Amino acid sequence: MAKISFKPGNMLYPLPAVLVSVADRDGNTNIFTVAWAGTICTNPPMVSISVRPSRYSHHMITETGAFVINLTTRELAFATDYCGVRSGRDVNKWEALRLTPVPSQEIEAPGIAQSPVNIECKVERVERLGSHDMFIARVAAVHVDDAYMDEKGSFLLAQAQPIVYSHGAYFALGEQLGKFGYSIRKR
Repeated sequence: MAKISFKPGNMLYPLPAVLVSVADRDGNTNIFTVAWAGTICTNPPMVSISVRPSRYSHHMITETGAFVINLTTRELAFATDYCGVRSGRDVNKWEALRLTPVPSQEIEAPGIAQSPVNIECKVERVERLGSHDMFIARVAAVHVDDAYMDEKGSFLLAQAQPIVYSHGAYFALGEQLGKFGYSIRKR
């Protein structure tokens, strides 16, 4: 199998496709799609999202220093795409998609009720990197839908049918292949 040399670019796929909800100081809110989101630290829990400065929501995050990462599911796939191609300057996405804002516990931006997981984030640092600014944030609170909790108190995200993004397309996650450490467990 031969390798073909490809132009430098972001080839780290698939990525989580998340809906990020934000608010400005005046209480205006918006939802937008981010595929460049990730975990960056466990203790303290920290995440990052990368956003173009031209995006309508960029100024909201800059003003308030906060945002909510809402995980997406098969049921939210249409909304995930819509929120990535429509600007909050032109349309109220909450109304257009019949999404329900839910108050956050630690920040002003609302979460999305239809999302199985809402991650409230407080910006600690902004890295201006070129086409995107990376908002590095501490996780202030996490809310999970109790419909995906088992009797032992474990969260079963797979049952929510999460989606990912790869090269311009959305995909549902498939079968579990193993759990952390399965390669060295005694049989």
